[in-house]
Amino acid sequence: MQPEGLHLNKQQGPRPTRGRNVVVVGTQWGDEGKGKMVDWLTEHAHGVVRFQGGHNAGHTLVIRGQKTALQLIPSGVMRDGVPCYIGNGVVVDPAHLLQEIQRLEAAGLEVRSRLFVSESCPLILPFHVAVDQAREGLRESSGAGKIGTTGKGIGPAYEDKVARRALRAQDLKHPERFAAKLRDLVDLHNFALGGYLHAKPLEYQAILDASMHAAEQIRPMLADVGYALHQAHLDGANLLFEGAQGTLLDIDHGTYPFVTSSNCVAGNAAAGSGVGPDMLHYVLGITKAYTTRVGSGPFPTELPMDQPGSVGHHLSTVGQERGTVTGRARRCGWLDTAALKRSTIINGLSGLCITKLDVLDGLPEIKACVGYKLGGQSIDVLPLDADEVAACEPVYESFAGWTEKTAGLTQWEQLPLNARRYLERVQSLIGTPIDMVSTGPDREHTILLRHPYQA
Repeated sequence: MQPEGLHLNKQQGPRPTRGRNVVVVGTQWGDEGKGKMVDWLTEHAHGVVRFQGGHNAGHTLVIRGQKTALQLIPSGVMRDGVPCYIGNGVVVDPAHLLQEIQRLEAAGLEVRSRLFVSESCPLILPFHVAVDQAREGLRESSGAGKIGTTGKGIGPAYEDKVARRALRAQDLKHPERFAAKLRDLVDLHNFALGGYLHAKPLEYQAILDASMHAAEQIRPMLADVGYALHQAHLDGANLLFEGAQGTLLDIDHGTYPFVTSSNCVAGNAAAGSGVGPDMLHYVLGITKAYTTRVGSGPFPTELPMDQPGSVGHHLSTVGQERGTVTGRARRCGWLDTAALKRSTIINGLSGLCITKLDVLDGLPEIKACVGYKLGGQSIDVLPLDADEVAACEPVYESFAGWTEKTAGLTQWEQLPLNARRYLERVQSLIGTPIDMVSTGPDREHTILLRHPYQA
């Protein structure tokens, strides 16, 4: 199916011959505030594309005080009339997709006519979830320690994709083909569940019936997303590519094995949506003014959070640091510019957006990691080996804090002098311009220094 009218967002006015496209990626361990910035940038976009991950990622948006949590559908859905695309790099749980659509519809949003799902998306099915959760349980019981997955079946679904046995969204159009492939997959995963993971096997017919029920609703949304984006670009549409998780969770470039199962970096915006890299014009990296991490894995600047009055406790409570999907408390620490340098290199960042600056309000002293001591040597960029990351001793630079409030400010000149000095030093350490600053959760709480669609 070729989507009709997907180039149109009448609110945007006349367009140039070809559009300008922006990629938004997280530069830390996820949870940087990408959803808000995608929503903000969608005012200038004619389509928003999700290019990797699954519903293990969560984007929380606050618009005029109303909070909305999205996990799979692109954040651009909050803007009326903007087409949203789920690219081939995303793994899709049919049941969750429909639940999320229904939740948005209940809030008064029209979704189905402007949501286009790539026919090439691998599907997450109940046995993927069962295997994911059983593996984590086995790791914990054996003493190996959890990786920290969300238990949503993301990793096993990507495994089936790479093994070339996955059921894909296009299979939903062919019930007999779907049923035959499903039987083989159920047998395979049940063998692992019962024979190795000591978990209960699943019933084939129940999975088939639920999948066919979901197929009736999902089929009208299936599309050749890569070609549709190409056509939209030629028609002058500005496109916005939305990443999930963060660079340091990338399957290739993160702190392996404490990573997600997909490529979270800007280069995958092309491969994960079916367009050429020449269509990626500007890469915006999102980073908090401090650092957080959910789940297991090394974290050089981590601070203890259990002591009331401590910096770690302040970041956790004032920043409301809990995972959108799991509700797990996020680990908190000082900003790590050495890790940001790694992200800058991997993503080829055009500019940075610093979020949650307001969380630092009231701290008498602020620190930023500018490098590490590792094995008697000084290094200024995050290592690639997770064991080496765990052994890194951070080297800090200290800054005077500020007592004035930055929450809700919309102009650079309104920021306290010490806040500006802190941001200017971060910019010089990373070597990438700060183009935007977020001073609160609401769409309007944003300072713009250089516009990604006009830079």
